[in-house]
Amino acid sequence: MTTFIKLGGSLVTDKRQAKSFRRAAVQDIARQLLELRALQPNRPIVLGHGSGSFGHIEARKYNTIHGVRTAEDHLGFARVGAVASELGQLILNELLAADLPALRFQPSAIQIARDQNLVHLDTRPLALALEKRYLPLVHGDVALDESLGGTIISTEALFAHLVEPLQAKSIILLGNVDGVLDQHGHVIPHITADNISCYESVLGSSDGVDVTGGMQQKVREMLDLAQQHTDLKLVIANGNNSRILRELLVEGVKVGTRISSSE
Repeated sequence: MTTFIKLGGSLVTDKRQAKSFRRAAVQDIARQLLELRALQPNRPIVLGHGSGSFGHIEARKYNTIHGVRTAEDHLGFARVGAVASELGQLILNELLAADLPALRFQPSAIQIARDQNLVHLDTRPLALALEKRYLPLVHGDVALDESLGGTIISTEALFAHLVEPLQAKSIILLGNVDGVLDQHGHVIPHITADNISCYESVLGSSDGVDVTGGMQQKVREMLDLAQQHTDLKLVIANGNNSRILRELLVEGVKVGTRISSSE
């Protein structure tokens, strides 16, 4: 069954500085993916990434997520899409340099939204790529919106739409912290529908610009997804850990913050 892995914008960029690419972090993840494919050659993986300081800074400038109506909005929409693709190409280059058969799929070319919600996504190319043992790469991106003209669809929303058609069994969100942190800076090991209210005040937002809601929104989206798919394993962990994929997918170590519908 398929594993979705997201490289968060805070991991692959410095979200406080425009277009700051953390190449070394991506190179390390590429090394881990290559090792994982050698250990588990039959594990299908879809890799996603956030827009970080590429897309989010530009998107805030034009308020793209809330709609595209004017000539300036249309130009902004195109520019946000361009910088999201720019980061995607940088990440793709590092995957290819590590001899990974990565294929980048531009979400804006295969998705349609309505009122900021993803309503259509052509999953057939992604499914065929997995069948042929490629490593599909997707990302948060602009989307044509039937009601608003245009908007932005996050990587998490994209993953949620792909769970059923690509038979996902686990989603790993990698950022630059050890998981979801409480008010003391300690990792919250497990978030469920029953205890989420205890942590609402400490979830906060992202460190830097994030037009799609930061950590609180990510946790909420993943919790909703866990309630829809009770067998889905979800975890938020630190992508700077040079063994994180081995620990989570090979050794079964419980690191980071697990998210599920119940205990």
